[in-house]
Amino acid sequence: MVIDDDPDNFDVVEALLDSENYQLYYAPSGQQALARLNSFQPDVILFDLMMPELDGLETCRRIKANPQWRAVPIIMVTALTAKEDLAECLAAGADDFMSKPINSLELRTRVNSMLRIKQQYDNVQALLQSREEMVNMLVHDLRNPIASIFLSAEIIRLPNMSPEKLQRKVDQLVIAGQQLQCLVDSLLTLAKLESNKMVLNYTEVDICQVCCSTIADFEAIAAQKELTLVGELPQPGTIIKVDAVIFRRVLDNLLSNAIKFSPSKTQVTLRAEYMQTGGAKVQVADFGPGVTPNLREKIFEKFEIGTTIPEISQIGLGLAFCKMAIEAHHGKITVEDNYPKGSIFTVLLDGLN
Repeated sequence: MVIDDDPDNFDVVEALLDSENYQLYYAPSGQQALARLNSFQPDVILFDLMMPELDGLETCRRIKANPQWRAVPIIMVTALTAKEDLAECLAAGADDFMSKPINSLELRTRVNSMLRIKQQYDNVQALLQSREEMVNMLVHDLRNPIASIFLSAEIIRLPNMSPEKLQRKVDQLVIAGQQLQCLVDSLLTLAKLESNKMVLNYTEVDICQVCCSTIADFEAIAAQKELTLVGELPQPGTIIKVDAVIFRRVLDNLLSNAIKFSPSKTQVTLRAEYMQTGGAKVQVADFGPGVTPNLREKIFEKFEIGTTIPEISQIGLGLAFCKMAIEAHHGKITVEDNYPKGSIFTVLLDGLN
């Protein structure tokens, strides 16, 4: 936004910034600029100090007094050169100033500098917003298994409970504990992977055995949704080299997601195939809502949840963890359609570790 009572000065600024591909907006007075801030939403404001009625200093003070516009950088343009005058501009809230006549190179440089500052501010605000949303989602996801644990514990304390009902409540306690453990472990491991402080402990793992163990651990959760878990696995004794704990957590995340998003009375399949290079291909297939092509890269980013689905908790950390963990193994994870409906998540490990 360029604020100046002389339209010719705006024409000069427009000509000097013509090659920068900026969207420029002209306001002939401080009053009009204040009235139109919401509609234009500038990233940088450039205005003349000496204007009739509402001068540049007072306009600057009013803009900076508004929390919504306080972070927008202001460049004051003035013919005054005394240090006292320049100090007054900065005291009013200006972030930078230029002397008349305006120099083309100086104008572009100062505007670019202020735009970098504004971009950094916007990035910080986006990060803070993202963290706030993450905390809210984490609190929600932590409360669910905790509530289940307390409820099941209270029911277990009731007298004259049948052995069958007691066993069901114990199973629910175990499932809720596993959910808490998985969430906390994923958060801690994700932080280590992101800071490059995670050292993978490669060991020889029987891929059939680890997949069977994963399926067995999720059978109770799948049964609650009337889902069928199917394993299409190689013969026992098929060995790959991975960090067993991290790889198992990847399988847990993928299988948990498939169960979470699958409708009742459908099937979730865990496939594994040994590769001649010594690596493996592992797939988790479901018949859920699927992932649209425009989201197939995005969903592997932190806090990205793709399409929001009512009544299903979605934090946006599980797939981000999977991607970082598999890439730490020098592998790759992708997602594709599962005809006629659903998704197939594929993990490729090259076996060259």
